[in-house]
Amino acid sequence: MKKVAIVTGANGDMGREITKAIAKAGYITIMACFPSQRAEQTHAKIQKETNGEIVLLPLDLASQESIFNFVEKIANDYPQIDLLVNNAGVLYPKQKDVEERWDYTTMVNYFGHYILTTKLLPLFHEGGRIINVVSLTYRFGKIEPQLFEYGRNSWVQQVQNYSNSKLALLYFSLDLAEQLKEKNITVNCSDPGIVGTKIIAMNNNFFDKICDVFARPFMKSPKNGAKTAIYLALDGNVGKISGEYFENAKKIPVLSHVLQNNEERELLRKLTQDLLHERNILI
Repeated sequence: MKKVAIVTGANGDMGREITKAIAKAGYITIMACFPSQRAEQTHAKIQKETNGEIVLLPLDLASQESIFNFVEKIANDYPQIDLLVNNAGVLYPKQKDVEERWDYTTMVNYFGHYILTTKLLPLFHEGGRIINVVSLTYRFGKIEPQLFEYGRNSWVQQVQNYSNSKLALLYFSLDLAEQLKEKNITVNCSDPGIVGTKIIAMNNNFFDKICDVFARPFMKSPKNGAKTAIYLALDGNVGKISGEYFENAKKIPVLSHVLQNNEERELLRKLTQDLLHERNILI
């Protein structure tokens, strides 16, 4: 029986590279993408390039209904999931809300992946791998009571929201690694570095021109940015490693005792449970 992998944001710049590598490794590869013509075109292109078994399924990580429908489809069609790469990420230059109540960036980057991963856990068996694509910007993140709130409308605040969401995803990775330790399911963080993807654009003429001239030439290509996630997904040497942070396909000792055990991590757990309760989501 072929192994099954899921890649969120699989039609993005790094997502395409991750998807191609996993498909070439022989996995049935599920491209979990926001419905769009671009996703369909990317699916057809990767299918042609790899000749692999690749399935495109719609997934809107800001919609709990979309997540539930996706999980139901997976559960009905596949008895076991072997690999999940939570790669999707957004950074909106202007505020975009979810039901005019919650911050879109945080809901997609963290909360949507939290629900998706937790709902898929019953399909994982021993030896499964979960990879969460985080960001070095987690260093500037904060977990505060207003983490999920909608209404902070400057592009500077949206960059902060992005950092907050990646810190939250990192904390979730640590919790999940501890939870799944006895089941031999690994959970690790992949830091791609500064990658010149479409996410590095704020629709601000001044900011974007400065970035294009002075910063983008020094950024990693999406192919290089994807290497660490691919390494964590496919390399046999990391099959028993869990709860760690990787950059450039190497384990980085950034997860200090302070980061692993602090009040922010506890607050995130409470905020997440409160939001699950408010939205009547059973996990």
